[in-house]
Amino acid sequence: MTATVLIVEDEPAIRQMLGFALVAEGYSFLEAGDVEAAFQVLKSCTPDLILLDWMLPGLSGLDLARRLKRDPETAAIPIIMLTAKGAEADKVRGLDSGADDFVTKPFSTRELLARVRAVMRRVQQPENNELFEVGPLSVDLRSNRVTCQGHGIDLSPTEFRLLKFFVSNPERVYTRSQLLDSVWGADTYIEERTVDVHIRRLRKLFEPYHCDVYIQTVRGVGYRFSSRID
Repeated sequence: MTATVLIVEDEPAIRQMLGFALVAEGYSFLEAGDVEAAFQVLKSCTPDLILLDWMLPGLSGLDLARRLKRDPETAAIPIIMLTAKGAEADKVRGLDSGADDFVTKPFSTRELLARVRAVMRRVQQPENNELFEVGPLSVDLRSNRVTCQGHGIDLSPTEFRLLKFFVSNPERVYTRSQLLDSVWGADTYIEERTVDVHIRRLRKLFEPYHCDVYIQTVRGVGYRFSSRID
Protein backbone atom coordinates (compact mmCIF):
# COMPACT_ATOMS: atom_id res chain seq x y z
CA MET A 1 0.00 0.00 0.00
CA THR A 2 1.33 3.42 -0.99
CA ALA A 3 2.28 5.65 1.93
CA THR A 4 0.85 9.17 1.93
CA VAL A 5 2.81 12.24 2.98
CA LEU A 6 1.18 15.54 3.91
CA ILE A 7 3.30 18.55 2.89
CA VAL A 8 2.55 21.64 4.98
CA GLU A 9 4.51 24.47 3.35
CA ASP A 10 3.43 27.99 2.36
CA GLU A 11 5.67 28.20 -0.72
CA PRO A 12 3.85 26.56 -3.71
CA ALA A 13 7.13 25.98 -5.58
CA ILE A 14 8.60 24.06 -2.64
CA ARG A 15 5.40 22.01 -2.27
CA GLN A 16 5.55 21.15 -5.97
CA MET A 17 9.23 20.19 -5.78
CA LEU A 18 8.65 17.99 -2.74
CA GLY A 19 5.58 16.42 -4.31
CA PHE A 20 7.46 15.45 -7.48
CA ALA A 21 10.30 13.94 -5.41
CA LEU A 22 7.88 11.92 -3.26
CA VAL A 23 5.93 10.58 -6.24
CA ALA A 24 9.20 9.55 -7.94
CA GLU A 25 10.06 7.64 -4.76
CA GLY A 26 6.72 5.80 -4.76
CA TYR A 27 4.77 7.90 -2.25
CA SER A 28 1.53 9.79 -2.73
CA PHE A 29 1.15 13.25 -1.24
CA LEU A 30 -1.32 15.82 -0.01
CA GLU A 31 -0.55 19.49 0.47
CA ALA A 32 -1.53 22.48 2.60
CA GLY A 33 -0.28 26.04 2.63
CA ASP A 34 -0.98 26.83 6.27
CA VAL A 35 -2.16 25.31 9.54
CA GLU A 36 -5.86 25.81 8.84
CA ALA A 37 -5.58 24.07 5.48
CA ALA A 38 -3.63 21.25 7.13
CA PHE A 39 -6.45 20.67 9.62
CA GLN A 40 -8.96 20.54 6.78
CA VAL A 41 -6.89 17.83 5.10
CA LEU A 42 -6.56 15.89 8.35
CA LYS A 43 -10.34 15.84 8.79
CA SER A 44 -10.68 13.55 5.77
CA CYS A 45 -7.33 11.72 5.68
CA THR A 46 -4.68 10.45 8.08
CA PRO A 47 -1.29 10.66 6.36
CA ASP A 48 1.54 8.29 7.15
CA LEU A 49 3.96 11.19 7.66
CA ILE A 50 3.91 15.00 7.71
CA LEU A 51 6.57 17.27 6.21
CA LEU A 52 6.04 20.46 8.19
CA ASP A 53 7.56 23.88 7.58
CA TRP A 54 8.40 25.71 10.80
CA MET A 55 7.61 29.21 9.47
CA LEU A 56 4.00 29.36 8.30
CA PRO A 57 1.59 32.30 8.01
CA GLY A 58 -0.59 32.59 11.11
CA LEU A 59 0.10 29.68 13.44
CA SER A 60 3.60 28.27 13.07
CA GLY A 61 4.57 24.70 12.26
CA LEU A 62 5.75 24.41 15.84
CA ASP A 63 2.23 25.23 17.05
CA LEU A 64 0.73 22.69 14.66
CA ALA A 65 3.12 19.96 15.82
CA ARG A 66 2.18 20.56 19.45
CA ARG A 67 -1.53 20.42 18.68
CA LEU A 68 -1.18 17.23 16.67
CA LYS A 69 0.79 15.49 19.41
CA ARG A 70 -1.83 16.42 22.00
CA ASP A 71 -4.64 14.89 19.95
CA PRO A 72 -4.87 11.06 20.34
CA GLU A 73 -6.10 10.74 16.75
CA THR A 74 -3.01 12.39 15.27
CA ALA A 75 -0.36 11.87 17.98
CA ALA A 76 1.15 8.83 16.25
CA ILE A 77 1.74 10.57 12.89
CA PRO A 78 5.50 11.13 12.52
CA ILE A 79 6.62 14.67 11.69
CA ILE A 80 9.73 15.84 9.86
CA MET A 81 10.18 19.57 10.34
CA LEU A 82 11.58 21.71 7.54
CA THR A 83 13.34 24.73 8.96
CA ALA A 84 15.93 27.39 8.33
CA LYS A 85 16.58 27.40 12.07
CA GLY A 86 19.68 25.32 12.62
CA ALA A 87 20.64 26.43 16.13
CA GLU A 88 20.76 23.81 18.86
CA ALA A 89 18.14 25.63 20.95
CA ASP A 90 15.73 25.61 17.99
CA LYS A 91 16.20 21.88 17.53
CA VAL A 92 15.42 21.32 21.19
CA ARG A 93 12.22 23.36 20.82
CA GLY A 94 11.26 21.34 17.77
CA LEU A 95 11.88 18.01 19.49
CA ASP A 96 9.87 19.21 22.47
CA SER A 97 6.99 20.01 20.13
CA GLY A 98 6.94 16.40 18.89
CA ALA A 99 8.99 16.51 15.69
CA ASP A 100 10.63 13.20 14.82
CA ASP A 101 13.40 14.68 12.68
CA PHE A 102 14.72 17.92 11.19
CA VAL A 103 15.83 18.92 7.72
CA THR A 104 17.53 22.31 7.61
CA LYS A 105 16.94 24.58 4.63
CA PRO A 106 18.36 24.66 2.07
CA PHE A 107 18.29 20.89 1.63
CA SER A 108 18.62 18.41 -1.20
CA THR A 109 15.69 16.18 -2.13
CA ARG A 110 18.07 13.24 -1.81
CA GLU A 111 18.72 14.05 1.85
CA LEU A 112 15.04 14.66 2.52
CA LEU A 113 13.97 11.35 0.98
CA ALA A 114 16.60 9.53 3.04
CA ARG A 115 15.11 11.08 6.19
CA VAL A 116 11.59 10.13 5.06
CA ARG A 117 12.64 6.51 4.48
CA ALA A 118 14.35 6.34 7.86
CA VAL A 119 11.32 7.65 9.75
CA MET A 120 8.94 5.40 7.83
CA ARG A 121 11.06 2.35 8.64
CA ARG A 122 10.82 3.17 12.34
CA VAL A 123 7.06 3.55 12.41
CA GLN A 124 6.43 0.49 10.23
CA GLN A 125 8.29 -1.96 12.47
CA PRO A 126 6.04 -4.88 13.50
CA GLU A 127 4.22 -4.18 16.75
CA ASN A 128 4.50 -7.78 17.93
CA ASN A 129 8.28 -7.59 18.27
CA GLU A 130 8.70 -8.55 21.92
CA LEU A 131 12.36 -9.56 22.02
CA PHE A 132 15.07 -6.98 21.44
CA GLU A 133 18.71 -7.99 21.19
CA VAL A 134 21.53 -5.50 20.78
CA GLY A 135 24.95 -7.05 21.04
CA PRO A 136 25.11 -8.83 24.43
CA LEU A 137 21.99 -6.98 25.68
CA SER A 138 18.64 -8.80 25.54
CA VAL A 139 15.29 -7.26 26.52
CA ASP A 140 12.32 -9.64 26.61
CA LEU A 141 9.05 -7.69 26.83
CA ARG A 142 7.03 -10.89 27.34
CA SER A 143 8.70 -11.76 30.61
CA ASN A 144 10.12 -8.34 31.57
CA ARG A 145 13.58 -9.89 31.71
CA VAL A 146 16.78 -8.07 30.89
CA THR A 147 20.11 -9.83 30.46
CA CYS A 148 23.62 -8.66 29.57
CA GLN A 149 26.06 -11.35 28.45
CA GLY A 150 23.62 -13.88 29.90
CA HIS A 151 23.55 -12.25 33.33
CA GLY A 152 20.14 -11.16 34.64
CA ILE A 153 19.76 -7.45 35.41
CA ASP A 154 17.24 -6.40 38.06
CA LEU A 155 15.42 -3.20 37.07
CA SER A 156 12.74 -1.23 38.84
CA PRO A 157 9.41 -0.91 36.96
CA THR A 158 10.30 2.64 35.90
CA GLU A 159 13.77 1.64 34.74
CA PHE A 160 12.29 -1.18 32.71
CA ARG A 161 9.76 1.14 31.08
CA LEU A 162 12.56 3.55 30.19
CA LEU A 163 14.69 0.78 28.70
CA LYS A 164 11.68 -0.63 26.86
CA PHE A 165 11.02 2.77 25.30
CA PHE A 166 14.65 3.11 24.26
CA VAL A 167 14.96 -0.32 22.61
CA SER A 168 11.59 0.15 20.90
CA ASN A 169 12.74 3.49 19.42
CA PRO A 170 16.43 3.12 18.58
CA GLU A 171 18.66 5.77 16.98
CA ARG A 172 16.28 8.67 17.62
CA VAL A 173 17.29 11.47 19.99
CA TYR A 174 14.80 12.31 22.76
CA THR A 175 14.77 15.33 25.03
CA ARG A 176 14.22 14.88 28.74
CA SER A 177 10.68 16.24 28.48
CA GLN A 178 9.85 13.78 25.68
CA LEU A 179 11.12 10.90 27.79
CA LEU A 180 9.09 12.11 30.76
CA ASP A 181 5.92 12.26 28.65
CA SER A 182 6.51 8.85 27.03
CA VAL A 183 7.74 6.89 30.07
CA TRP A 184 6.28 8.65 33.10
CA GLY A 185 3.18 10.10 31.40
CA ALA A 186 2.25 13.57 30.15
CA ASP A 187 0.27 14.34 33.31
CA THR A 188 3.13 13.58 35.68
CA TYR A 189 4.72 16.68 37.16
CA ILE A 190 8.26 15.77 38.10
CA GLU A 191 11.66 17.33 37.45
CA GLU A 192 13.31 16.65 34.10
CA ARG A 193 16.50 15.74 35.97
CA THR A 194 14.67 12.62 37.14
CA VAL A 195 15.49 11.25 33.69
CA ASP A 196 19.20 11.78 34.33
CA VAL A 197 18.99 9.83 37.58
CA HIS A 198 17.45 6.80 35.86
CA ILE A 199 19.88 7.03 32.95
CA ARG A 200 22.80 6.91 35.40
CA ARG A 201 21.19 3.94 37.17
CA LEU A 202 20.81 1.98 33.91
CA ARG A 203 24.36 2.75 32.85
CA LYS A 204 25.74 1.66 36.22
CA LEU A 205 23.89 -1.65 36.00
CA PHE A 206 25.04 -2.26 32.41
CA GLU A 207 28.62 -1.04 32.81
CA PRO A 208 30.15 -4.34 34.04
CA TYR A 209 28.93 -5.97 30.82
CA HIS A 210 29.88 -3.08 28.51
CA CYS A 211 26.24 -2.45 27.57
CA ASP A 212 26.19 1.08 29.03
CA VAL A 213 27.59 2.47 25.76
CA TYR A 214 24.24 1.93 24.04
CA ILE A 215 22.58 4.65 26.12
CA GLN A 216 24.18 7.74 24.65
CA THR A 217 24.10 11.41 25.63
CA VAL A 218 23.56 13.90 22.81
CA ARG A 219 25.00 17.08 24.22
CA GLY A 220 22.54 19.93 24.47
CA VAL A 221 19.58 17.82 23.32
CA GLY A 222 19.00 14.63 25.30
CA TYR A 223 19.55 10.89 24.94
CA ARG A 224 19.35 8.14 22.38
CA PHE A 225 19.66 4.35 22.35
CA SER A 226 22.04 3.18 19.63
CA SER A 227 24.16 0.16 18.79
CA ARG A 228 26.48 2.42 16.80
CA ILE A 229 29.49 3.30 18.89
CA ASP A 230 31.28 6.38 17.55
